[in-house]
Amino acid sequence: MKKNLEQIAIEDGRYSAKAIGFVYEGLGYTAKKIVSKPEHVSGQTLCEGLRKYALERWGRLAKPVLDDWDIKTTRDFGEIVWLMIKNEWMSAQPTDSIEDFNNVYEFQTVFKDQFKF
Repeated sequence: MKKNLEQIAIEDGRYSAKAIGFVYEGLGYTAKKIVSKPEHVSGQTLCEGLRKYALERWGRLAKPVLDDWDIKTTRDFGEIVWLMIKNEWMSAQPTDSIEDFNNVYEFQTVFKDQFKF
């Protein structure tokens, strides 16, 4: 039986169930609104989708919400994705790598400095 997000969060200990749920929901958002062929979403594309999803959801509060969940870099998105892959909530292609999530953008820049009302 597949573990629920709360169980995954407790066992892993790095991210809350809310943080994991956000990334999972963000994959759906990205597949629906960002990519033309939703059968595969790259790490960089998912990061872009999560940026847009966070801004749409929380506006200028996106960075404080993500900070509160200990999501401070795009690599954290990747760590959550790989955690979900390990627990069979997501899947990966053989060419996918956690390094695809490294330094896609700076949170300070996209969630604060470039924020527009």
